[in-house]
Amino acid sequence: MELKRVVVTGIGALTPIGNNLEEYWNGLINGVSGAAPITHFDASKFKTRFACEVKNFNVNDFIHRKEARKMDKFTQYAMVATDEAIADANIDMEKLNLDRVGVIWGAGIGGLETFQNEVLNFASGDGTPRFNPFFIPKMIADIAPGFISIKHGFRGPNFTTVSACASSANAIIDAFNYIRLGKADMFVTGGSEAAVTIAGMGGFNAMHALSTRNEDPATASRPFDQTRDGFVLGEGAGALILEEYEHAVARGAKIYAEVGGGGLSADAHHITAPHPEGLGAMNVMINCLDDANLKPEDVDAINVHGTSTPLGDIAETKAILRVFGEHAYNININSTKSMTGHLLGAAGVIEAIASIMAIDKGIIPPTINHSTKDEEIDDKLNLTLNKPQERKIKVAMSNTFGFGGHNACLLFKKLV
Repeated sequence: MELKRVVVTGIGALTPIGNNLEEYWNGLINGVSGAAPITHFDASKFKTRFACEVKNFNVNDFIHRKEARKMDKFTQYAMVATDEAIADANIDMEKLNLDRVGVIWGAGIGGLETFQNEVLNFASGDGTPRFNPFFIPKMIADIAPGFISIKHGFRGPNFTTVSACASSANAIIDAFNYIRLGKADMFVTGGSEAAVTIAGMGGFNAMHALSTRNEDPATASRPFDQTRDGFVLGEGAGALILEEYEHAVARGAKIYAEVGGGGLSADAHHITAPHPEGLGAMNVMINCLDDANLKPEDVDAINVHGTSTPLGDIAETKAILRVFGEHAYNININSTKSMTGHLLGAAGVIEAIASIMAIDKGIIPPTINHSTKDEEIDDKLNLTLNKPQERKIKVAMSNTFGFGGHNACLLFKKLV
């Protein structure tokens, strides 16, 4: 059967460097760091006392107080980003076949704050189990797409993908495949996370995964830099409207980019550490190129996973060199996590948005906070250090890897 073409017709973003798409993009191209001291709770006794929080956000500006109380923060973020994407796509709901519009959403953890608070409340009481009746619905990771579909009446496929930090990239790939197989006309897809909590920070600190650069949080996320010491935890959401090409053209939709392909692989190596030679990362990029029927030399830009961890950044650059050979030196490589921190389950989508906007605007956002060369990273690679670079981009790749060895890769193309 002939596969359908799939395009991006709407975008929404709620991030540590901007609470909508315009603010997010301006933050990226201006090299703004979203890292700052934690405000969500008293972190004074924690090894890491900073994070990339969403700022100046009042949920009641977007969602009625009564409804917001039924949602964990990760669902609130999802609703806000989704509403922006739907508005951006200029969708007339009355003209849609809502049976063919679905929601596939990614969340690596889900309602962590809800779970944490309910358990702490129980532990501080007299042992009588007094739990909020919304405890379970607020906590479960699949509730965000449920709320989205209920609000808008979308009756197509509806579920959540959970693959740690690859979750929202997995969601986008699933939505892409449903549309190109002719199973749906449109999807709301993306992901959200809200893990800047006592449990989230404490758990990642216990793993020695987070940067502890408390004296200078703004420069703590420093991918590829010799002095990097771990990732910076972030939060937020991103949403895409994916649509079958002819369906989009028929309703006169603006089109940001075409989804070229998606790849998946597993490291089969370690529950948290990447394969030291980047084997899984290499395979996922090859799989993505094969799916898109593209050659390595077709790729102009790669927004890497690039978390600012000692092992991960080296493994990913090794994988890029193995996949792209000499062409790797012609590619603009960047890590937007240097600005947003690591949004876990929402990382894939907000980085996909950065790639889509780079195609649309012809600008590669920088990798900020780099000052010291790492001898184990090839210095001939163009890591787009500290300043954005203008470039016409026909094909952009976005990599996302998760604990458990889950790898996902997306390719976006300029529409021709």
